[in-house]
Amino acid sequence: MGRERRAVIVGGSMSGLLSALLLQRSGWRVDVYERVGEELSGRGAGIVAQPELIARLNGLGLRTDDLGVRIARRQILNAGGDISDELDCAQVATAWERVFRLMRQAFPDEQYHRGRTLKGFTQTEGGVTAHFIDGDVTADLLVGADGIRSTVRQFVAPDVAPLYAGYVAWRALIAEHRIPRDTRDAIFDIMSFGLPPGEQFLSYPVAGPDNDLRAGHRRTNVIWYRPADEATKLKWLLTDAHGREHDISIPPALIRAEAIAEMRDAAERLLAPPFRALVRLIDEPLLQPIYDLSSPRMAFGRVAVIGDAAFVARPHVGAGVSKAADDAAALAEALATDGDVATALMAFEAARLTENRRIIEWARHLGAYLQATKTQAEQASAGRHATDAAVIKETATLDFLYA
Repeated sequence: MGRERRAVIVGGSMSGLLSALLLQRSGWRVDVYERVGEELSGRGAGIVAQPELIARLNGLGLRTDDLGVRIARRQILNAGGDISDELDCAQVATAWERVFRLMRQAFPDEQYHRGRTLKGFTQTEGGVTAHFIDGDVTADLLVGADGIRSTVRQFVAPDVAPLYAGYVAWRALIAEHRIPRDTRDAIFDIMSFGLPPGEQFLSYPVAGPDNDLRAGHRRTNVIWYRPADEATKLKWLLTDAHGREHDISIPPALIRAEAIAEMRDAAERLLAPPFRALVRLIDEPLLQPIYDLSSPRMAFGRVAVIGDAAFVARPHVGAGVSKAADDAAALAEALATDGDVATALMAFEAARLTENRRIIEWARHLGAYLQATKTQAEQASAGRHATDAAVIKETATLDFLYA
């Protein structure tokens, strides 16, 4: 039978848990190390559960029949509130929290270690040792699944960093019971778009707290993409009331009142009446500067980087969790096929680099028209993907991968 192989996974969110469950299924002893001390459930917002993700979860024996809210249709509303375009498109909208809890409950508590901060690692021909602040752990494999700010990636690819896309997203979850009846009737059950010039507003239904799918207990996920020049507007948005400028993101409680007031005023001027009604209900919005990231490699000896630690796509593709699931599956398959870890990781990298790059480039094309500044090539792309027909057909689907 041979010695049980051991994997250390740094990062206990989506890609970390997906990798842990798949490797465990293949016979590995897996331990997950998460930097944050408290349980991660409750973080995040709404996501579209792509069929590829649902298939991966089903393959792990996880129940997905109540994963989220089923959406049948899409529509675009003009500034006056009239439907300018619509499309039948069946999808499942869920919440980050729901998918996370589903996987977290399937993974042993004693192998999920919270409050563990990685300070480095060393490799030998026979293994890899992760150096945490409170001690060392030696294994056959180390997986960096620690997101866009990945500590693992900083050690193996220090020159790779997030690239600001030129726009931000205002986000919020709004309880269904708070939404006026006429607004619910107009947009709640439908993926609904608003397209002010150079901007995009999007709303769709997701489950309520604790995956509550009952009518009246669900929530609306709101995302509003707005251009913001990096040197001026973004800097202003990321500066809190005490004058401190934050890097990459800003905690919701520290967003200045004048920034929120500007966003609310723009909604009254630019958005359809149902969207304006939603914005008025937002108590504490989340401000998310949009970045993408592309790593030239994913395998480094006995160390692999996956999910957002390796590639971060702009949200328009709706591929974040599905991409992580495909990375995790390819990693587990490569390690099951070849007993030599370093050789298996090279095969994993070869299987995933091209598809991840395609996702990144496609997301850049879809979001080009939202950017505060554009190159000539980006202007051409913006012209192709900014039409009503393109937005309603191309957003949050992976059809381009199989075209």
